[in-house]
Amino acid sequence: VLTGAGISAESGVPTFRDADGLWERHNPMDIATPEAFRRDPALVYRFYNARRTQLARAQPNAAHEALARLQRDFPGEVFLVTQNVDDLHERGGSTQVCHMHGELLAMSCTACERSMRAGGEFDGSSTCPACGASGKLRPDVVWFGEIPYHMDAIEMRLAECDLFVAIGTSGLVYPAAGFVRHALAAGATTVEINSQLSEVTDLFHHQRTGLATAAVSALVDELLQQ
Repeated sequence: VLTGAGISAESGVPTFRDADGLWERHNPMDIATPEAFRRDPALVYRFYNARRTQLARAQPNAAHEALARLQRDFPGEVFLVTQNVDDLHERGGSTQVCHMHGELLAMSCTACERSMRAGGEFDGSSTCPACGASGKLRPDVVWFGEIPYHMDAIEMRLAECDLFVAIGTSGLVYPAAGFVRHALAAGATTVEINSQLSEVTDLFHHQRTGLATAAVSALVDELLQQ
């Protein structure tokens, strides 16, 4: 199962490319690249601190909870990979979540390269609790131009999967937009759940449009009844 921003939209977490999304209000080149962080770290810190505050007010929705139920009750393996940096899957009950784009509630040290939980706000005066370096902490998220995390594990699961489900993804961001091709090559059945058809919708055997809370819950019910 691959999830994108659309699964968290009903929890009040903004998407990126919709009319009222984050990229309509912020230039991603100013806040989501290594160059932006070197050029204006204070701006990047403010943006991610604000997003953590916003995330604290959000709650997991029925789609997150349905996927947790699928992981718990399905007799086979359910591997969940998300493009999202929020923690709503975990708070919704999922016990395994692969964050390919990192986590909003984590920070990494550019000096010792360790990742750690981000408690509250941090900025250029913050000190790394692991190595003591000052001013070296950055959001532990994958920015434009960086390589997503856990790609070896994801590609292994794609090569083995029987069913590939993409939920709330635009089909514009690679490598995630190419996962459906890997699943098809493995002989998997492919299902897309989205509020509107993605850019790679022709590669899916089945398309379901609508709100994630209803559509994901319905699919999970079907899978557990089979």
